[in-house]
Amino acid sequence: MTNETNNDVPHSTHRKEGVEDIEVTDGQKADSATPNIVPSSKPTPPAGSSMENLMDLYEESFKRFQEGEVVTGRIISVDKDHVLVDIGYKSEGQIRIQEFLDEDGNVTAKVGDIIEVMVEWWDDEEEVVVLSKEKATTVKIWEAIRKAYESGGTVQGVITNRVKGGFSVDIGVTAFLPGSQADLRPIRNMDDMVGKKFDFRILKYNRKRSNIVLSRRVLLEEERAAKRAETLASIYEGKLVEGVVKNITDYGVFVDLGGVDGLLHITDISWGRVKHPADLFSIGDPIRVKILTLDIERERVSLGMKQLVEDPWMTAAEKYPPGSRITGKVVSLTDYGAFVELEEGIEGLVHVSEMSWTRKVRHPSKIVSVGETVEAVVLDIKPEARRISLGLKQAVPNPWDIISEKYPVGTTIEGKIKNITEFGLFIGIDEGIDGLVHISDISWTKRIKHPSEVYKKGDVVQAIVLDIDKENERFSLGIKQLQPDPWETVAERYVVGTEITGTITNVTDFGIFVELEEGIEGLVHVSEISKEKIKSPVGQYTVGSVINAKVMSVNVEERRIGLSIKRLEVENEQSLLNEYINNMDAPTSEFGEMLRENLQEKFSEEP
Repeated sequence: MTNETNNDVPHSTHRKEGVEDIEVTDGQKADSATPNIVPSSKPTPPAGSSMENLMDLYEESFKRFQEGEVVTGRIISVDKDHVLVDIGYKSEGQIRIQEFLDEDGNVTAKVGDIIEVMVEWWDDEEEVVVLSKEKATTVKIWEAIRKAYESGGTVQGVITNRVKGGFSVDIGVTAFLPGSQADLRPIRNMDDMVGKKFDFRILKYNRKRSNIVLSRRVLLEEERAAKRAETLASIYEGKLVEGVVKNITDYGVFVDLGGVDGLLHITDISWGRVKHPADLFSIGDPIRVKILTLDIERERVSLGMKQLVEDPWMTAAEKYPPGSRITGKVVSLTDYGAFVELEEGIEGLVHVSEMSWTRKVRHPSKIVSVGETVEAVVLDIKPEARRISLGLKQAVPNPWDIISEKYPVGTTIEGKIKNITEFGLFIGIDEGIDGLVHISDISWTKRIKHPSEVYKKGDVVQAIVLDIDKENERFSLGIKQLQPDPWETVAERYVVGTEITGTITNVTDFGIFVELEEGIEGLVHVSEISKEKIKSPVGQYTVGSVINAKVMSVNVEERRIGLSIKRLEVENEQSLLNEYINNMDAPTSEFGEMLRENLQEKFSEEP
């Protein structure tokens, strides 16, 4: 028996073994998407076949697949609506073309392709077989899910998007991955998981409800446990191992050695200063470390990185002897000084007292800053204590060594007043060197209670160098010394015995101060105020009053002038008496002469 196909109307009718021909009349058009399959009532056996073979062929022509059964077929034709598939046993079925369209709408089906399909519907009366490629795939996927679940195997899938409580995963069908089962540790950024492909273990599934729950964590735990056992069996204290940075904290780095986590403490990262491990490492970085301690029972491993190189303090004494100059970077500041890094692992301290020859440094930030490169001198080194003392000021000449040569005593300098205190003025001389004008050296004559009465900060003044004390670092200046000392000629201007006129500047219990000229005062002691004995002049004289007195004494060294009102009065009285006596007529008797002599003698004896 022959198998023929009508070429004029493709895929519309088929002539097969055991199937009668179907005629297509003029004007009648066959539908290729719904092939008609009609079993023949009189099958004709091929020549030379036995009766037994004829019966088998006859039974085979009536055999059909069950709905829902998955079978393998071959694509025999493709049109705009359907794909025709030969599934054997003299049967052909159709599949909607939509099941063969890709994302761009292109048809992926090709004649001759072998595919798996599911029999969706079989209608003997209408002679129509409807197939589905997608449902066959789904059936096959569920079968694979069942086998994987029962055997404890794995399935592979792609995380498609985030959902409440976890992720949606495409494993051929949609499955759910709880967030707690996605990794060994909580995931910081869950969006990073979307679009990635992983292997999963099926925790449970329900085909009727299309519910599948996956776990990636189970596989990771199994993998970690296997690696941990292998790693613990191979490591020992002192061994150099390779690892991966797993986590970074303030106090160190956790390193994955292969299922076993080791801690690289911040103090064991470098011989030098490490502010934070994150400055040196990132999660995922490969790292080579040394196992310092190992506790198998507690599975605790301490790691070291600085131990891979020699301790720089072993040769520090040879490299940095006292007196040697070094260049380093300031790495930190404290209230008492600055730490300078000479090389990785070696730091020296510059105490605030060793920062400047001339300035009183209250905080090192006034001199240096972190990150600055400085030059210093090694003052002392103690490798056993891991300490080096440095000096900044020793790297430059001490200005006090040359200041006396630059400004010898008697030199007139000019500078700006930098500070004013109750005891004097500080004048800037050189960089870092100030000279002090004591309040007593401001004026020869003015009585100054506070220097601010005469000067203000920022004023430019001239002064004379009076003294330089290098050991105590003191530079003494004088302003009044620019002018002659008026006291040097006081004895010439105020001769003892002369009468003066002055203004009372102060009245005390012990006497009266009288200003003779600006800055020159004399004292009238209480005993020299009157011939009569008085206890205190207070209340009898007022400040500002003008009086006359007699110069009794002048002491230039002690800068004192003694005055007397009483002596002036006595002299005035004596003068009047002398004038009176001199004007008297010559005595007419011896008694008159005696009286005149007694009066002269009496007044001349009074103080």
